[in-house]
Amino acid sequence: MARHTPESADGAWSRGRLFLLLVVVFATVVALFFGLGVALWASILGSGPAERVAPHAPNAGVRGEGYRDQLAAQPMLQVPSGAATTPSVGVERGPTMTLPEATSEGPARVQSGFPRTAEGAVAQLAAITVTVVEAMSIPVAHEVHTAWSRPGGVPAGEWAMTHNVQSFLTAAGGQDHTKDDTILVVATPVAGQVKGTDGPDWVLACVLLDVRAAIVTDARIGYGHCERMVWTGGRWLIGPGTPPATAPSTWPGSDLAIQAGWRTFEEPR
Repeated sequence: MARHTPESADGAWSRGRLFLLLVVVFATVVALFFGLGVALWASILGSGPAERVAPHAPNAGVRGEGYRDQLAAQPMLQVPSGAATTPSVGVERGPTMTLPEATSEGPARVQSGFPRTAEGAVAQLAAITVTVVEAMSIPVAHEVHTAWSRPGGVPAGEWAMTHNVQSFLTAAGGQDHTKDDTILVVATPVAGQVKGTDGPDWVLACVLLDVRAAIVTDARIGYGHCERMVWTGGRWLIGPGTPPATAPSTWPGSDLAIQAGWRTFEEPR
């Protein structure tokens, strides 16, 4: 087992951490437990978050890159190592968020057509992330990144989601750049949060996915992900700049998820 090394700055999962959950069980069957997000444990075992940056109201003026960098670097809630994989039902019903529905399919087969609102940015990030996670394909990750990101950020090969796919495929024993057809991965956006905004065209959006994978048996985990989102050309794209601090990966609907700021998605009325 790899030693406990911190997660890389871009939020990608380390291979050693992935194997903490991708456990091979030799019994009547061999089960590979899906480790999406487990490498985040290295970064969430430390001290509590630093002093918070004051949220920016959507209708306020634009503060600029300095504010955006400060907001992106601000750590989020530190959660225990098992928070993403330990089933837990919260005793309180936390805050909710209603996401707009997609009205079209955009480039790289990503659902699109979300409005120019903070909730629209969260919805677009959810659509981007779901496409990459469910495909578990290096070419798809590159295609999505190229179609849905602005210049000035990390390249596709250094994107956290690309490294996540690489780690999963390696741990699953694959020799190709795409998961085997016998492996099923389903990602459902269940909660989100707006870490901050800077004017109407920039949102630091976060989404929590309920990820389920089946190889021989199935496994389930919560995975949180954040990106700078910028409104460009009539749609939300991943914006340039240093990737945001790692989002807390918690079991969806747990008390810890509420404490971490996740707002459960509700169906539009």
